[in-house]
Amino acid sequence: METHKKVLGAEQPHTLVSMGNLASTYKRQGRWNEAEALEVQVMETRKKVLGAEHPDTLTSMCNLVVTLGKQGRWREAEALEVPLKEAHLRILGPEHPDTLTFMANLACTFASQCRWNEAKELEMQVIGTHKKVLGAEHPSTLTSMNNLALTFGGQGRWDKAEELQMQVMEASKRVFGADHPDTLTSMANLAWTYKNQGRWDEAEGLGMQVMETCKRVLGAEHPATLMSMNNLALTFGGQGRWDKAEGLQMQVMEASKRVFGTDHPDTLTSIANLALTYWNQGRWKEVEELQAKELGICSRVLGEEHPDTLSSMANLASTYRNQGRWKEAEELEV
Repeated sequence: METHKKVLGAEQPHTLVSMGNLASTYKRQGRWNEAEALEVQVMETRKKVLGAEHPDTLTSMCNLVVTLGKQGRWREAEALEVPLKEAHLRILGPEHPDTLTFMANLACTFASQCRWNEAKELEMQVIGTHKKVLGAEHPSTLTSMNNLALTFGGQGRWDKAEELQMQVMEASKRVFGADHPDTLTSMANLAWTYKNQGRWDEAEGLGMQVMETCKRVLGAEHPATLMSMNNLALTFGGQGRWDKAEGLQMQVMEASKRVFGTDHPDTLTSIANLALTYWNQGRWKEVEELQAKELGICSRVLGEEHPDTLSSMANLASTYRNQGRWKEAEELEV
């Protein structure tokens, strides 16, 4: 990147591409602040050189949206996504795949802020257009149906969520086959809906199928396999089967460290999940050890004011309180 800047100039297309590539590398490492700084530079330069609605400018805006979303900065992400959606509507029209993708992304941002009605409205539009243009069982249609099901789940409308997820799962089996990642995702989503209704046997049965198939098809340490193991652990935890949950979560945490690195968001999630399992057993020293480790990494990688950092601080403070360590809890909560 520095060579491109010196030889070609800071505003030359190749320089901007190399900056974008470096930002992508930072993202894979969970280094969101460094990724963001580069992506803002790329976006602003492209606006100046190419114009606000040039495809490369829109792509750079989209990249920045993802980075902001990963940091939980939904309002800032939304501020970019709304003009992205409007630009695509004007330039490409309401039925273009890229337009529908940006509508779906904006719906996800609404859902992440629990703005369920706004999310549902956009998702219904996307499903309707996908069915009309691509057909009822096209992969994009199935994805949009799944997104709406998750929104229903967020509202606690489990019957609606289950109905859609069942349709998606059966269609995925027909279209992709039983072992395809999209089919496994649809099964995992339905298991999530069962879990949230306390239908443990159904959740466990589907979750076990997904985990075993992921191991066989993708490998024992593939990200999708690790996610399926975590989901099954949560199902065990919901039943109070802490030994089963702990066994899986320990495997996920160690594998995540090897696959992603200690500082990666997925590794931090695995640490937090295992800490919660210890919490539910009153194993405070083990909880504290994991939560302190999580807080240190979040503070260093994400910053002191990131939502995940604040959440991990609150969790550790709660652990201190449960041990009667009021002063240490208060220091974190001030």
